[in-house]
Amino acid sequence: MSDDILGHIPALRAYARALCKSHPDAEDLVQETLLRAIENAHRYQPGTNMRAWLFTIMRNRFFTNCHKAARERTGSADCASLVPQVKADQEWHLQANELKAALAEMPAHYREAIILVGALGESYQDAARILDCDIGTIKSRVNRARNMLRKVLEPAF
Repeated sequence: MSDDILGHIPALRAYARALCKSHPDAEDLVQETLLRAIENAHRYQPGTNMRAWLFTIMRNRFFTNCHKAARERTGSADCASLVPQVKADQEWHLQANELKAALAEMPAHYREAIILVGALGESYQDAARILDCDIGTIKSRVNRARNMLRKVLEPAF
């Protein structure tokens, strides 16, 4: 067998394509194999089977990459898919206008209850004290107000 490493590149490419699912991955594997072979040239014993030695390096590198890929999460910290996405400002503005219009058309006692509990975060008990009515009345008004808003704001299917 020849000790000329360049003569084995076509066979390395063919073997890499058999191991890898994509052509670019196969090319990367060939490059990694050649790099490892050059780094470890002092370990190669002249007169032995250079092709088998290179194929062994490639196979080991392939399995190392597979094990590494299994441990790694897809995407990195700077990956664009991890950046939170926000709707365009125009949509928020339109939705706010729709909500204001729906609240304006709602009877006052429902509007007051939903704003106190839903928007301002008051407890049912505090809202009942503010509006001077029973807690059950507040719960009922909030529920009815939510249903009214849902009908107006949710698109019809």
